[in-house]
Amino acid sequence: MLTDSIADMIARIQNAARAMMESVDIPASKMKLSVADILLKEGYIKAYKVAEDAKQGILRINLKYHDGGHVISGMERVSKPGRRIYNGAQDLPIVRDGLGISILSTSQGIMTNSKARELGIGGEVLIRIW
Repeated sequence: MLTDSIADMIARIQNAARAMMESVDIPASKMKLSVADILLKEGYIKAYKVAEDAKQGILRINLKYHDGGHVISGMERVSKPGRRIYNGAQDLPIVRDGLGISILSTSQGIMTNSKARELGIGGEVLIRIW
């Protein structure tokens, strides 16, 4: 059993990108689907789909490359099970002077730092991507 499924998702994406794989399979969950949806909307991945299996389903993410390298140059888990990181609306992080995004878990769902700032809400900072 995994204790941090989001960190596992990040590691699988980074490892698949380093190996220049076309896609990566990850055990599905609602939170991972929300993160994959944000990655798709922000242009970090090509596509994703959920395949049903006997357990919880498989999330298949098709990776995106540009000029021989992966579009995502870095991903980092910020808030961890042992140390939760929360930011208010006025303290939301700006990643790489606006060249990256942060994904937050808020009271209104999973969203990017720019969307949360626009709505004036804070939350738990899950992932930083650049």
